[in-house]
Parts: sequence; C-alpha cells; structure tokens
Amino acid sequence: MLAIRTLLNRLAGFPRLGALAAGAISACGFQPLAIWPLTILAIAWWIELLARARSWRTALLLGWLFGISHFTVGNYWIATAFNFQAEMPQWLGSIAVVLTSLYLAIFPALAGLVAWLACKRFSTGAINSLITPLPALGLAIAGCWIVTEWLRSWLFTGFAWNPLGIVLLGSYQTQGLALTAKWIGTYGLSGLLVIFAAILRQTVRVAHIASAGQRMALLAGTVTLAALLGALMTTPSRYLARSEGAQPFTLVQPDVRQEVLGDPKLYEFHFQKIAGLTLPSRPNDKRVVFWPESGLPDYLRDGYPARLYRLRTYGGDPVVARERLGEVIGPYGLLLTGAVDVVVEDDDHTAVRNSVTAVDWRGNILASYSKAHLVPFGEYLPMRDLLEPIGLSRLVAGTLDFWPGPGPRSIDFGDWGEVGIQICYEIVFSGQVVDPENRPDYIFNPSNDGWFGSWGPPQHLAHARLRALEEGLPVMRATTTGISAVIDSDGIVRQFVPRHSSGRLDGMIPPAHEPTLFASHGNALPLLFAGLLFLVSLVAMRCSKR
Repeated sequence: MLAIRTLLNRLAGFPRLGALAAGAISACGFQPLAIWPLTILAIAWWIELLARARSWRTALLLGWLFGISHFTVGNYWIATAFNFQAEMPQWLGSIAVVLTSLYLAIFPALAGLVAWLACKRFSTGAINSLITPLPALGLAIAGCWIVTEWLRSWLFTGFAWNPLGIVLLGSYQTQGLALTAKWIGTYGLSGLLVIFAAILRQTVRVAHIASAGQRMALLAGTVTLAALLGALMTTPSRYLARSEGAQPFTLVQPDVRQEVLGDPKLYEFHFQKIAGLTLPSRPNDKRVVFWPESGLPDYLRDGYPARLYRLRTYGGDPVVARERLGEVIGPYGLLLTGAVDVVVEDDDHTAVRNSVTAVDWRGNILASYSKAHLVPFGEYLPMRDLLEPIGLSRLVAGTLDFWPGPGPRSIDFGDWGEVGIQICYEIVFSGQVVDPENRPDYIFNPSNDGWFGSWGPPQHLAHARLRALEEGLPVMRATTTGISAVIDSDGIVRQFVPRHSSGRLDGMIPPAHEPTLFASHGNALPLLFAGLLFLVSLVAMRCSKR
C-alpha cells in the first residue's frame, strides 16, 4: 500500500497528463477488451486527481481531459464509418471522433466539478481529509455521474453509447454486477462502479497513516473484496437452465458486408443468400422469422412512383416481392424484416423511413414500425443547409434524410405474440425501449453493424443485454454481419452467430419475466439513487468537521 501511495504522489505532479491517461485506461473496460479492473483503477486515480485540485477551474479541466480520452478510445470505432462514405476522406473519421469527444467530455467534467464544489463547500476546506469516515468526494462524483450520464442520453437528441456501468456486465453466460440494473438501471450501475473506485482510493489513502498491522488487514480485505468481485463477474448465471418459451423462431444473419450492401447488381444475390438460410426445416411451422436491418432491398408498399420499383423491387412489383417473401418463410410463418419505407409528397419521394415490416405467409403486410431515435450524420444530416455546402455529408450512402417514427410501441400479432421493436441504435437508450402502457412479450432489435468496425458490434450487443436485464424481457437481435443473438430476460446470451459469419438460429423465444422494478419506474430509480449518494457524501463531509 505504501509503495502504491508513493507512486501516486509522484504521478500527481502531472495532473493533466494523468487525467488523460486515466480516461484512456478507463475505456479498456468496454467491449471487446472488457478489462473491467482497469476501469475501476482509472476512475480511482481520477478521483484522487480531483481531490488534489486547488481550484474549480482545475477540477473542471481534469474532468474534461478525462472525458476526452475516455470517449475517444471507447468510441473510436465511429471512424470506421468514413470507410464507407466516398464523399468524405477516411482521415476525417479520426478528427470526427475527437471532435465528438470534446463535446461528450463536458458531462464527466460537470460531474467532477459539481462534486468538487459541493465537497469544498461542506468540508473544512480540506477535500483530501484522511479523517472523513466515507469516501465523500467519490460518493458525490458517483451521484453526479449518474445524473450527467442520464443527461447525456437525451440532451441534443442524446448519445447514450457506453455508459460507464456497462463494464460490469459479464461474459455471454454471466451477468456480473449488472444484475443490479433491474433495480437501479444502467446509470445507477455506473454510479456503483464509481463507488467501488472511491472505496479503492480511500483504502489506499487510509493505508498511508495506518500501522503495519492495519495495512496488512487492509490489504487482506482489499484482496478478498477483489476476489469476490472477480467471482461475481465470471461465475455463470444460475438462470442458464431456465425453460424456453412456446413461440418457435428462426433468426438469420446473412453476413452481407457494408461495402457491397448497397450495390444494386447484388440485390438478388443477397436475397437468395438470406432466403436460403430462412427456408423452413419443418412443414407448417408457425414460427416468427427475424431478418436484420437492411435485410431486404425491395420496396414492399404500394403507391410509390413506378421508377422506384424498377430500381429496387423484385419484378418491379411490390405485390410480387411480398408474395415471394411468403413463399420463403413457409406456411403459417411471420417475417419481421428491416426495410425502407418512402415518404411520397406531390408524386415525388422526399424522405425515407428506417422501418421493420411484418409480412405473413400470404404476402400481406400486417404492420410496420419506423425508427424514432435516428443517428445524427448516419441517418440524417443535422443543419443540412449549413453543413452540406461545406462538404459534410451523411456517413452512409444516400442523399435523402430519414424521418423519425413515433417512438416505442408494441405490436400484437395474435398467436405470434406481442412484439416491441427497437431498430439498431435505439436499443442503447435505457428506459426508452418499451411502451410503458403496453408491455410486449419480447423485443426485436434488428441492426446493421457492418459499418461499426470491430469494437462497435460487441459494445452494441452489451447494450441489448442490459436492456433485457432492465426490462425483464428477452431480446431477439438480428444483424447483417454480426453479432446476432438470442438474449433471455436475464441478459444471458442463449445463442449467437459470430461476427462476419452467416448462419441461422432456431428455437423457442425465451419467456419474459414479470416487470422489474426498473421497468415499472424507469430512470426515476437511478436519479433517486444519485440523490441518496450525494446526500450521504455531504453527511460524510459534515462528519469530518467534528
């Protein structure tokens, strides 16, 4: 402990560099690296740097520098999207990631600043007081982090990717401490991780003034707690043996790469590939078939200008295209597939919608859902009149912007069950994925992760697992290139198709749980948890005055 304390004192001489390093290291807990102990260590070091800050400006700067490197490393996969946009150079991707991080870093900067100011106000003036009975600054940061992470999820349309607590989600067959998300939500889970870091930092500080015997006791206690945490993160869930549901399904991953996805000459080839993976293995199987986002090039709806059908639709006729789908899924089947719907005004197409269309075995469209939470610069160009003239464009092909749908909704398909649909990026928004007035039997999450690089898909899957845990609902996740998965209502991956592989999954859709506490109360719970943490931190600082 003394050696660690000496090392920390030396490193503290370079606080700005230390904050940058801590932010970068903390991102190593995200998928696919998943080195969660590094995240806890890095957060503990950042708390120590904030505690040593002598002014609010320094505290703000240290939080901002931490956030810049944290988000740059964790979100660097975004730069890969520029590989698929011919109108913008690839090198611009790295710049875009850093510029985005400059904005996102405001949120940890605010968390650190508010916590620092509060503890400065309510302490005797020594935030670093060794006699504080609890890690007061750390608890304040935990509470503020929860609030700022929640703000990040909706402010300016929101960017909820990689909440800190997601690193506490275990491997495919484990839940880790993410099990607590059903009570405190994802943002509360982030606060829990900060608490662990605060305890670690406080333990090292107390060891500095402890006797030799006390240091040994602290070391033993720290090792024991670390071992318990490690066991929780790696022990397979006891829910693995849960029974299956009653609804048969087929989930298909065609492995159509992003670089060829939009090539009209390959539309029919891609269809034959996904159709071959879909054909029923048993006659008259009343199954639900899941195809991914971008899984179908055809326009399925009637009423569009004829030239659009000639460009994309099989036979140039949407009726023929729908009937072909009915033949592929077989008798008594239901297909849920990603598709594009066109918005037609004044006999011309003016926009498009990213949709899921439900087609039965007779070729009838039963319902559709349009994505509500669109990706800025991916599906629409913000401030188009300003940005387009200076050469900026969307990161994926196409010139028409997507228009948003109405938001989460459940669609009742009778014997096929009631389905909640969240397309791609929508699944990352904690507390915003289910219609609170009409709870579905499961969530369908089609996605195209082909332009997310190698880090984006496993991070995206982790988000889907957290939503399953929070809501107590299974998630059926179908993607073009992986990772497709069947996630049960405990967040356990029952089946999956790896990235850059083609395949299909068959079985029974896992059953849903009764609504969790989070499903009933949403993000009011983590915000309440944040307020409690902040209150406890202030009480701890008051105690340090006595």
